[in-house]
Amino acid sequence: MDEIRIIDVRADILSDNRDQADVIRRDLAARKVFMLNMMASPGAGKTSVIVQTLRRLRGRLRMAVIEGDVETTVDSEKIQAEGFPAVQIRTGGACHLDAPMVSAALEGLDLDGLDLVFIENIGNLICPAEFDTGADLRVMILSVPEGDDKVLKYPLMFSVCDALLVNKIDYLDGSDFNLQALRRRAHELNPRIRIFEVSCKNGAGLEDWCDWLLEIVKQKLS
Repeated sequence: MDEIRIIDVRADILSDNRDQADVIRRDLAARKVFMLNMMASPGAGKTSVIVQTLRRLRGRLRMAVIEGDVETTVDSEKIQAEGFPAVQIRTGGACHLDAPMVSAALEGLDLDGLDLVFIENIGNLICPAEFDTGADLRVMILSVPEGDDKVLKYPLMFSVCDALLVNKIDYLDGSDFNLQALRRRAHELNPRIRIFEVSCKNGAGLEDWCDWLLEIVKQKLS
């Protein structure tokens, strides 16, 4: 009997995606544009954090947003209402953004007039962690109402991210969320991850996050 030939389609897809992501990174580096991939569960506050960051860095960086969503243009409309360019990717059911999608979206932006591009990925803690978008920085948002055990349930997401924003800390007093346990688990899994405790409701921690991001972008583009 002939040996069974196994074709790993998933491996091929991820390899092709990484190749396209590398092309994106080289092109953006040549244009001196920094790109950030923001990932989180639905409702964690991705759009709110991006809007608050845009407001605080307005005038210091030229920025735009690539919005990923299964349907609707609601989030893009919020970004445009703030006076920033936005391109909407409607996946029609796909649970993540990949490098080809991001490459197509970048064609809709005036990259020569930008310093920083945010990607707001699809609300999902699984698939977005696997697909390289060509971003220079990967950031995860975890909201307090989600619980501090997400690092145990979705380790890959915490492993690949450069920074973690613990959002909605204004809910801490009424919850059993354990910040110390979360920090310990996250750093055991990913010692280099930077953790920021923020609230888009009262502004807590957002200046520290924005100052850090601004410094990272300036270092990369200098």
